Amino acid sequence: MAGDKDLKKPSESDGAQDGQQGSPSSNFAERLSKLEANLVKKGALKKQNSKDERSENSAQVAQAMKISSEFIAGIVVGALIGWSIDQVAATSPWGLIIFLMLGFAAGVLNVLRVTGKVAEKDDLSLRAQEHEKE
Repeated sequence: MAGDKDLKKPSESDGAQDGQQGSPSSNFAERLSKLEANLVKKGALKKQNSKDERSENSAQVAQAMKISSEFIAGIVVGALIGWSIDQVAATSPWGLIIFLMLGFAAGVLNVLRVTGKVAEKDDLSLRAQEHEKE
């Protein structure tokens, strides 16, 4: 084939003719560092979370799991007590309805206590004692 003579195989010297100098691995490292710098400038590449941020996030997730489990436990316990009262006293469905609402209220109260929105009984008595001393 006559056209095969015109085709050349690429060689390492061809890269130097295109304006690229040095070994291919050093060129790659340079291009990679330039790309990372450009991405950081544009905000596309975010830095990885530090260890403190990750531990803070995991602590928040643990707190959320604790609060949600206490809320659900209050509702479930109220429903079980109401259902068992209905079975014993044959008052179906009133025991379940009343104790389900009481369980919901207990769950909300537990959430408020954990988050610090409602003072606990001990805190109120301490405040009252301090107020009496004044």
